[in-house]
This record gives sequence, C-alpha cells and structure tokens, in this order.
Amino acid sequence: MEYINQIWQENANIVIEIGYQVALILLVLIASYFIAKMVRNSVLRSNRKAQRLDETLVPVFCAIANYSVYAIGLIIILDVIGVNTNSIIALLGAAGLAVGLALKDTLSNIAAGIMLLILRPFSVKHFIECGSFMGTVKEIGLFTTTLDTTDGLYLTMPNSTLWGAPIKNFSRNGKRRMDLVVGIAYGDSIDKGLQVLTEITSNEKRFLQDPAPQVMVQALADSSVILQLRAWVSVDDYWKVVWENNKMIKEKIEMAGLTIPFPQRDVYVRDVRAALAENLH
Repeated sequence: MEYINQIWQENANIVIEIGYQVALILLVLIASYFIAKMVRNSVLRSNRKAQRLDETLVPVFCAIANYSVYAIGLIIILDVIGVNTNSIIALLGAAGLAVGLALKDTLSNIAAGIMLLILRPFSVKHFIECGSFMGTVKEIGLFTTTLDTTDGLYLTMPNSTLWGAPIKNFSRNGKRRMDLVVGIAYGDSIDKGLQVLTEITSNEKRFLQDPAPQVMVQALADSSVILQLRAWVSVDDYWKVVWENNKMIKEKIEMAGLTIPFPQRDVYVRDVRAALAENLH
C-alpha cells in the first residue's frame, strides 16, 4: 500500500489528467451519438410533415447529417487529446478543394440534383420540356434525370443541364388549355360558325367549367375567317379531346353548310408585248 501511495503521490496529476481526458472523450462520444440520432430523427420528422424531400434523398441527408456530427465529435476528441486540429482542418480543406476542382462537373450535377429534389419543379411521371428535349420523367437521381420520350426513346440528362435551363412542366397544374381553330369562307355567316362551336362546348363533358370554354373570332386571314374554340381540360384527357374535337369541328362545320376554304391566291397574267405596244401608241 505504501508503494501504491508513493506512485499515486508522484503521478497523481498525470492520472487525474488522463482520467479527465478519458471522461471528456466518453462524454463527447455519447453526446455525438445522441445528437446524431436527434438530427436524423429531425430530418425524418420534418420531411414527413412538409413532404419537401424526395424519398430517394431522405437517406442521403440522414447519412450526411449523421457523419457530420461524428466528424465534429472526432475533431473535439483530437483537440482534447492535444492534437493540433488546426493543421488537420487545413489539410482537409486543401484536400477538399483539390477534390472539388477535379470533380467540378460531377459536383455541380450533385448540387443540381439536390436542388431539383428539394424544390421539385417536376416529379416522377410528369411530362416536361427542357430546351429541345421533352418526355415523361422516369427517375430523378443525384447525377442525372431519366426521361422517356414520346417516341419511346430512353433519354438521360445531366442535372446541371435541367437546373440551368427553363423547364416547362405540362403535368404539374393538372389541367391545360386547348385552342382549336377552324377557318370559314368570308361569304359564310360568322354567327352560324360560332354557334356550331358553342354547341360543341355544351356537348363535350370533358371540358372544365372553371375557367369556362370560350368561342371567338381569332383573326381575319387572307383566305378565311379564323374561328377559335378555347377550353380547359384535364392533362390526362388533353390529347384525346384535341384529336376527337378537331374531327368533330370539321364535320359539324360542313353539316351546317359552312365552307372551310383552301388557301388561295389570285394571279393575273398580262401580255407584256401587248402592254408595250399599247404604251407606244
């Protein structure tokens, strides 16, 4: 016992210091575990309430939050031990900068993918147009977005391309306006043509009533008077309604005795020699 007491008296400060550091390390580890768990649950809970993140992105954000907390805890532990964390942080910063410059395009796609998943200008199964490309969204990833084009082709686009260009979403609002036009002869009755279009709007149950359908004289063209039927329909019915009503408009216009004129131009041919002779006399 005397020997142990002697060792304790000689090394008490060192033992207390080591014990203090071990206690701090354990405290940091326990705190990091509970904080990481709390942050992960907070991300999941906030997404369940707001539904702002895509399901494919939630695990990524949870993992990032989890590892970030543990990384901060590791830096604190190294500082407690006495390691110079400033040099480590500087080294990690330089390495991160080098990796960022080397993977600039890849990281821009990841950043764009995260923004697309957070802001959600479109979702899976939406029909979109971006630049000269259009199609139905099949998958939104961190690097690329996959589309199925109208002619059945597989199209993959970098997320940075989508994020850096205007996106036209045909599905998001749930309804679209259709504009059907038909030309009648100048000798035909405009009122009769408008009545035909009005009857079509009354009989077509797929037209939405808010906003209400409209019929109007769109323009006085070179060869015809252009009448227009403007109505709103569900995006799911859009093309079917357009095709069926284009056929119906032609049939109803002709049944009403109205004429759909062909584009025409009057050309007058004059005999040049006769004109010259007339001018000489």
